Amino acid sequence: MRLSRRALLAATTAAASITAAPPARAAAAKHHTPFRTGFENLAATGYAPLEGQRVGIVTNPTGVTRDVRHIVDVMHADDRVNLTAVFGPEHGFRGTAQAGGSEGRYDDPATGLPVYDTYLKSGQALADIFTTAGVDTIVFDIQDAGARFYTYIWTLYDCMEAAQLAGKRFVVLDRPNPVTGRSAQGPVLHKEFATFVGRQPISQAHGMTVCELARLFNGEFLTAPVPLQTVRMTGWQRSEFYDASALPWVPPSPNMPTPDTALVYSGTCMFEGTNLSEGRGTTRPFELLGAEGVDGRWAAAVNELGLPGVHFREAYFAPTFSKFQGKTVGGVQIHVHDRAAYDPVRTGIALLVTAKKVWSGFAWRSDNWIDKLTGSTQVRTAIDAGAGTDDVVAGWQRELAAFRRVRKEYLLYK
Repeated sequence: MRLSRRALLAATTAAASITAAPPARAAAAKHHTPFRTGFENLAATGYAPLEGQRVGIVTNPTGVTRDVRHIVDVMHADDRVNLTAVFGPEHGFRGTAQAGGSEGRYDDPATGLPVYDTYLKSGQALADIFTTAGVDTIVFDIQDAGARFYTYIWTLYDCMEAAQLAGKRFVVLDRPNPVTGRSAQGPVLHKEFATFVGRQPISQAHGMTVCELARLFNGEFLTAPVPLQTVRMTGWQRSEFYDASALPWVPPSPNMPTPDTALVYSGTCMFEGTNLSEGRGTTRPFELLGAEGVDGRWAAAVNELGLPGVHFREAYFAPTFSKFQGKTVGGVQIHVHDRAAYDPVRTGIALLVTAKKVWSGFAWRSDNWIDKLTGSTQVRTAIDAGAGTDDVVAGWQRELAAFRRVRKEYLLYK
């Protein structure tokens, strides 16, 4: 990781960051500062950072106001901003596509704006889309889930890189990390395992907001920094979960239906790298885990560990799609009873370790997808060697400590 561009980053982003709150209000007691998203603060300025610009926006169904109007509809109807294009990520701008899908190129029926597909596009190919769209400034506003393998943060990275190649400005509107920004947890990606579920070496649960990530990407990972402006939230504290914001929850993707899903996701998404169901096709994805042949021994084994903040219930379910579609499988349901004490990544490791011990049918996906999710071979090989939860977790602590030091330089909130 390179730290040499921090001075440049400060000049190009921190000075450009805006809030609509006047100094007297900003100095007020933090618990009394009204919460506002980046978009709300942008709108409160009359869209001043976008004045005179042809604007394109990267967004999805989560880009809404607190009264659930989509910001594209709001901006399109406002003469103070010249919104000329929309760029849709995985699942699409309006959210019509399932995991691994997108909406393609079309004209939005509600606004008439051209919608371009960014999914699985990067580098010069994505830069060419921005050039074709004829925009001057690209705005990003998508709700993240707090995990490295949630692809929207890599859409952010790819779009920043492409904007730099195309000579465009880039503006990021902040929203809360739904599982707090207290700390970074989990293994750090090794560059040789980089994919769209992890482009750069950050930790599995990054504990950052999208504006903070944009600053990190610009300062550490992009070959050349993009002209970046971050529009911060006001009234948000790092220790707060999503419900503290009083914002409506719009599922960022079809299998992220509630903030409870996001709470467990950075740990249980690792089950995508196994032959067990991660709960897709149920009403509680990533909270229900299981497979044919699994019984109550799994819940008993993981409960015996006394993991903080969580209980496990023996559960049976029949997924309507994905793994074990239409079949009844056995497993566990995760019940988090103390969010502040709960460690999703360590819990996910404990679930993997105990599943392998109690169920003889346990197997990794044949393509070793678990290595892409965790960022290296360390987790898989340690578990295969019979390591316990604490030993597996110990294996990434030095790299995590190094990432935490770098991460600290880019945080915007207390």
